[in-house]
Amino acid sequence: MKLELKAKFLQHLNQKKQDEGFTLIELLVVIIIIGILAAVALPNFLSQGAKAKQVEAKQNLALINRTQTNYRTQNSQFASNFDALAVGSLKGSTATTSTTNYSYSLTGTTDSATISAQALDTSLKGYSGASYQYNSNASESLISSVICEANAPGTGSAPAAVPSAQTGSPSCPPGSKAVS
Repeated sequence: MKLELKAKFLQHLNQKKQDEGFTLIELLVVIIIIGILAAVALPNFLSQGAKAKQVEAKQNLALINRTQTNYRTQNSQFASNFDALAVGSLKGSTATTSTTNYSYSLTGTTDSATISAQALDTSLKGYSGASYQYNSNASESLISSVICEANAPGTGSAPAAVPSAQTGSPSCPPGSKAVS
């Protein structure tokens, strides 16, 4: 009986060794599946870098538009340089400044202010923003703002926003779209 037990035990050990590990074909199938998944996901992953850089421009233009609205409410005109607005991320006593990804240009008059963000990299979209002060039908003084995004990436800014003839509020011209 002991001999039978030994034989069965050796058979069991031998069978266990055969069950260990993967065959070459199994490993190749797994590698091919991982390659296909990577090929599908990689383009989406790479575009996230450009989207993150474009968020910088959108955030800065939104901040400038809000700050211009506040500045115009307190003063009789919009600011014409970045120091007057006291925006932390964009500084300069002139109407132009830049960051790593964008060059910003600001104009301000009594009734309007525009800001443009020109992309310094061809993979990024350009942006422009505008704030307009106008009088409503009820003779109320209103300020309206918009941010425009270029339809295609490139080293340029979006076309400048223009006020509507009926309301005075700005809208984006052809070649760009409004962003929220």
